[in-house]
This record gives sequence, structure tokens and C-alpha cells, in this order.
Amino acid sequence: MKSFSESYKQAGVDVTAGYRAVELMKKHVARTMTSGAIGAIGGFGGLFELDLTGIEKPVLCSGTDGVGTKLKIAFLMDKHDTVGIDCVAMCVNDIICCGAKPLVFLDYIACGKNVPEKIAEIVSGVAEGCVQAGCALSGGETAEMPGFYDVEEYDLAGFSVGVVDKEKILKPDAQKAGDMLIGLASSGVHSNGFSLVRKVFDVEHTDIKTPVEALGGASLGETLLTPTKIYVKPILALLEQVTVKSIAHITGGGFYENLPRSFPEHLTAKIDRNAIKVLPIFDYLAKVGNIPERDMFNTFNMGVGMTVCVDPADVDKTLEILQANGQDAYVIGHLIEDNQGVIIE
Repeated sequence: MKSFSESYKQAGVDVTAGYRAVELMKKHVARTMTSGAIGAIGGFGGLFELDLTGIEKPVLCSGTDGVGTKLKIAFLMDKHDTVGIDCVAMCVNDIICCGAKPLVFLDYIACGKNVPEKIAEIVSGVAEGCVQAGCALSGGETAEMPGFYDVEEYDLAGFSVGVVDKEKILKPDAQKAGDMLIGLASSGVHSNGFSLVRKVFDVEHTDIKTPVEALGGASLGETLLTPTKIYVKPILALLEQVTVKSIAHITGGGFYENLPRSFPEHLTAKIDRNAIKVLPIFDYLAKVGNIPERDMFNTFNMGVGMTVCVDPADVDKTLEILQANGQDAYVIGHLIEDNQGVIIE
């Protein structure tokens, strides 16, 4: 007998919709199956066989995050196939900062009403993010929660687990004054600072679908929904050929909060403001919201989604490898003996 409860359905939870959603998402999940993935979705746990070839002392590294209030933009645009990329990116980009290779990802979707087609659309983005990161979508959960979420809304979060050889873990104590900071270009606002973004643009009461000249003719909505850049594959290629001293993922808190997490307290990142390739969305945001530049750099990535710290002798090779792997990168500053954290001038 198939699972079905009329009483539960009358309470707002349709279990058959959940089964339909799983069927629709299977083709997306299949795209992410790597060599270590075992079985298919639907079990009580996601299985993954570790290949520890070349790893002497394996250490697991995990990261978890959500998409945050950027989801409000997805609701307004009724576009749900990119926020899954953001969810994956926010997790795997953190893991790679330790030098770890992401292996598996699991998502959690909570919604007011399970519309199978919408859930499958969300998962299609999660799967795309996993493909970009080279990890398997080994499981997940969809929770229908009527009365808790609006019927048109949902929340999306997830976590990833990766592995790194203990001797190759990147630690914030290998740097010295004179080491160079390389900036990796972002794709946009990524997935942080959207409470401020939504306040500035008053998105709930503004037409965000109309083309904006300052954004090159793109609409505000589509610009803000640009998915977070996933840096895993370019960084893994770099780690194989260059001694990277540390990596920083520029998320909420911007430069001032995230850069100091990647080097010792006795060092300071001196950033060349003129070197930063600020994206148009940030100039537009600062202008409309009358936001001081200090606050912009303390909230957003400003066009630099990740930084790597290398010896001056490795700068050219670092740039060459990153660019050969499709990642725009350039020198944004260096480390000095000081305890101010970050100086931008």
C-alpha cells in the first residue's frame, strides 16, 4: 500500500507531493554523481566511498550555510533555479579555504507548500553548484511546514564535507610581511548583505524587472540573482602547483572581517583601492543608498570574492594558473607588519 494520509493532507502536508518532488529531482541529482558516490537518493543517509590515494593523514573538513534573504529576490522574480548554486557556493568556498576538496553536499529545503516543480527547480540549482564544485549531492531533506512559512516562500540551507591531508591544511600563520594578496573576481553580490540591499532598493515596492542603465541594461532583479562564483576547481588546480599560504572567502563582513581570518594578528593587509575592479552593482548600490565606502568594504565583496596569499616569487605563476582555469585574478595588495587588520588606500 502506498503511503498516504488524508488527515495529514487536510493539515496542509501532502506527502505524495514530496514523492513527486523526489522523482522530478532525480535527473538533477544524477548529474552530480562522482566516483565515490554510492546508491541513489531516498535512503536514510548519503553514502560516499573515500579514495585516500596520496593522502597520508586524511582530515575531514565541513562547512554549512544558507542563502539568506537573497531568497526574497528569487520570490519576487519567481526564479528558483540559481539560488541552489549560491547555497553550494557558500559552503564549498569556505571548505576550500582550508585546502580541502569538497566531496559531498546535502541540502535542506523548508517550505510552506510543497510544489514539486518548484522544489525540483531549486534542486536543479543545487545540482549545478555541485557539478561546478566537483562534489556529489548525496542527500537532502524537503520539509513542508504549513503555517510556519508562507505558501509561496521557502528557506534553503546545506552543508558540505571535504577532505584534506593534515600536512596540507592551510593555516593563518604561514605568512610574512611582503607576501602578496591575489584577488579572485566575484560574479556579483554573491549571497551576503542582502538585508542592506533589500532596504536600499526597497525591493518589495520597486519594479526590479525593469532594465537599469547603470547595470548595463540588465534588471536589478536578475543582477542581484547572479549566482555566487564557485572557486573550487581553480583553487584545487592552484594548490597542486603553488605553495599557497592562505585563502580568504570574502563573505558577510567584507574585507575588514574576512581578510584578517587568513593571517596572524601581527600582520595587516594593505589593499590598493585603485586595483579593485569594483562591479557596477556595487557603485549603483552605494549611490542609491548613500553608503560610505568604508561600510561597503565592510559588508560586500566589492568584486573580489576570494583572496589567496602567496610569496612574491609565486605571483606570476599563480595568476597564470588561475586564469588558465577560467578565473579572473589580479594583485590587490600585500601584507605588512602592523596590527590594524586591513588598510584600504
